Amino acid sequence: MRSESRGFAFGIVLATALIDSIGFGIILPVTPDLLMEVSGETLSSAAVYGGTLMFVFAGIQFFAMPVLGNLSDAYGRKPVLMVSLAVLASNYILMGLAESLVLLFVGRLLSGIGSATFSTCNAYIADRTTPAERAQYFGLMGAAFGLGFVIGPVLGGFLGEFGSRVPFFVTAGLIILNLGLGLIFLPESLAGPLRRPFDWRRANPLASLRSMQSFKVAYAMIGVMFLYNLGHHVLPAVWNFWGIERFNWTPKQVGYSLGYVGLLMILSQGLLIRWAIPKLGYVRSGLIGLGCNLVAFVGYAFASSEAAVYLFLTVGALGGLAGPAMNGLASIAVDQRQQGELQGAMGSMMALTAIVSPLMMTITFDYFSRDPGSFYFPGAPFILAASLTGVSLLLFLWATRSVGSAGTANDSKS
Repeated sequence: MRSESRGFAFGIVLATALIDSIGFGIILPVTPDLLMEVSGETLSSAAVYGGTLMFVFAGIQFFAMPVLGNLSDAYGRKPVLMVSLAVLASNYILMGLAESLVLLFVGRLLSGIGSATFSTCNAYIADRTTPAERAQYFGLMGAAFGLGFVIGPVLGGFLGEFGSRVPFFVTAGLIILNLGLGLIFLPESLAGPLRRPFDWRRANPLASLRSMQSFKVAYAMIGVMFLYNLGHHVLPAVWNFWGIERFNWTPKQVGYSLGYVGLLMILSQGLLIRWAIPKLGYVRSGLIGLGCNLVAFVGYAFASSEAAVYLFLTVGALGGLAGPAMNGLASIAVDQRQQGELQGAMGSMMALTAIVSPLMMTITFDYFSRDPGSFYFPGAPFILAASLTGVSLLLFLWATRSVGSAGTANDSKS
């Protein structure tokens, strides 16, 4: 693929990730109102319904990701990506029209089934990049997510002034536009000779993991990312509750902190990683990222001022090196015919952390924040997250002991 056409194709892929992320964030400000409107319940009851919707989405995603990854290895990235976008658009339209909780749950179920956009985009990037540049493009995917995380909630709050359902329809329109551009302009990245037959026996989370066992570094990276994300979910799970409990933050102050996180994601994964990976290599970048995350979590736990919180948020931004470095190490260790299966296995494990971690973190926060007393410590979930990150760091060190510091393809296949 010529560099001009490759750049245009990557532009569409990154736009897909950006619009998907905007779509996730755009509905956050209005979801409570929609749930109260549809259910007729109070805010606290609506919060329970919202948590259950997240559980349904992550649960379906856990089983769907390996199927979609294997389908993309068999039939190509473009068909799976286009179908996923069509299903996502249908989900947002259905949720915008929903007059009952049942339809909202059906919409989230559809969204979980069609949740292959990020993993398929990563597989597309793996098809069209060299091992040396792969993590840089994975980093751009993270930057697109960060930008969407900044734009989405702001746009959703503005559109929500016109009605709680308007953001859902606008999101559907953006996805349909993206679908049209992809159908017309996006070339297929996986050539016919590199495809393999679809096999239902491999299209489930356990089978996908077993198939990765022959790639030792990739298999270990899945474990590292599982532990890393198990800890990292502390941020969406308890950040707003912790900020209110610890510093009496207002919704605006919570929003400012999340907006700062999004901006840092853009800088770290969009700019910093394009320098760090070529200069430091996958292994050193991963170690720095995991180490900075560990320091940031401990910092949040013991922060005594808002200035300290923002300082450790900045340190945590360097943690953005970890994900692309781990993804890059796993990708270059796996056969070209199994990139979709790899991304499906990784996506499935990430979905599992989205099921387990929020419950674990919120229960920990509740236990240590009930009453100011001998066990009062609102920062406890961050200590738990730091512990999980520490274990993932040790596993990363063990898994990469035979990999050169640059993390070359030959090294990673050992």
